[in-house]
Amino acid sequence: MTREAEDGSLYGTIFRRRDTRAEFTGEPIPEEVLRRVLSAAHAAPSVGLSQPWDFVVVSDVDLRKRFREHVLAEREVFEDRLDAGRAGVFANIKIEGIVESSAGIVVGYDPARGAPDVLGRHAIADTGLYSVCLAIQNLWLAATAEGLGVGWVSFYREEFLRELVGFPGNVRPVAWLCVGPVRDLPTVPDLERHGWRERLPLDAVLHHERYEPRG
Repeated sequence: MTREAEDGSLYGTIFRRRDTRAEFTGEPIPEEVLRRVLSAAHAAPSVGLSQPWDFVVVSDVDLRKRFREHVLAEREVFEDRLDAGRAGVFANIKIEGIVESSAGIVVGYDPARGAPDVLGRHAIADTGLYSVCLAIQNLWLAATAEGLGVGWVSFYREEFLRELVGFPGNVRPVAWLCVGPVRDLPTVPDLERHGWRERLPLDAVLHHERYEPRG
């Protein structure tokens, strides 16, 4: 753990944040805590103040089990594409805590909100999607500050999740977030601990004035 992660500052929260999968306790989230976390998400900046996000809180166990079955099927699809070495590493990695967590929060993107005149989106259509990702980051950091874990599940087909939570056709499901109290937060991210990938140092991605290719 970095020195910054040991304090209670904003930097401490950023460095302490983890993609949580196996650490959920399943205990309920106090309603006032959930409201604070969602309020933080809703306070995110958005292009043209369009606020193009929707949050669906999923507590129903049967619905979460249906989603988990779909995710595990997609896990097999991904694993079949890997060579033997990578498949061996991947086999030890838990990719979700859908049932173990207290709730799922499905985040959707509605490009029609604020349309047709979304200030700032005319040249870069994806700024609306970027805004939703900022809301997710706000949610994640607020949850971490509250002592909750968050796990972003991305092993799904958008049409399946859209139908599962009842999003209309124009709303894009961006994330299923597993949220809830945790026993602890790992000091080392799971993917790094299992040897899937290592975090790059800042200097490997930092450039001045112009992009410079790295060896």
